[in-house]
Amino acid sequence: METVTFGQPRTKSCPFCAETIQAAAIKCRYCNEFLNTKKAKEITQNQPEESDEEQNSEAETVLFAASPSLWGLTSSLFKGAFFIAFAAFLLVYPLEEHPFFTLTENQAVAVREYRVIAGYALTALVLCILLYKALRLKMMYYEVSEDRIEFSRGILDRKVDNLDMFRVIDLSLRRSLFDCIVGIGTVVLITNDKTDPEFTFEKIRYPRDLYDIIKKASLDADRKNSVIHLE
Repeated sequence: METVTFGQPRTKSCPFCAETIQAAAIKCRYCNEFLNTKKAKEITQNQPEESDEEQNSEAETVLFAASPSLWGLTSSLFKGAFFIAFAAFLLVYPLEEHPFFTLTENQAVAVREYRVIAGYALTALVLCILLYKALRLKMMYYEVSEDRIEFSRGILDRKVDNLDMFRVIDLSLRRSLFDCIVGIGTVVLITNDKTDPEFTFEKIRYPRDLYDIIKKASLDADRKNSVIHLE
């Protein structure tokens, strides 16, 4: 897909009537006042200018902010429960005493020791993997404003990036039956951004609200920046 951006003429506000006019205009077409007079210059100089913080606060109104829900770990928890059950089997069941095996006393002692070590090691490994996945999810943070999507991720190596809203070409909402039951979902964006051509909001609560917010914000951003997405 190709994105075509059309330039807009520079504008300014009339100091007399506050209407938007072209920056090169010397006479306002609304109030018919001349803008190159001494009176117009005095009014312009006396008008208070908004600080950068005020402008940014108005421009960067947060529409949605969230981290992925821990419900997104459900499938990993089921897999982990299977391996922990197997580890418990290794710890409890005396394999060395099974009639299928013919072991000497020394071999039986060695099998018992290795069985217990394997059980504890498998349990620790599964718990560490689940803990890592939980931290990875909760260290993700999404913030959606009218003009951009800002996201941060990473545990030891923290990365913060953003995606301009007018770069969003298409979006979709994906929810399994379990996702619908617990109220989570995944919103996938197709963009023309080289870094994130497919951006994913993973297992977010209120995904339908997020979908509607991004859909409206992307359309508004396209109109604001005169962007047309072509197939």
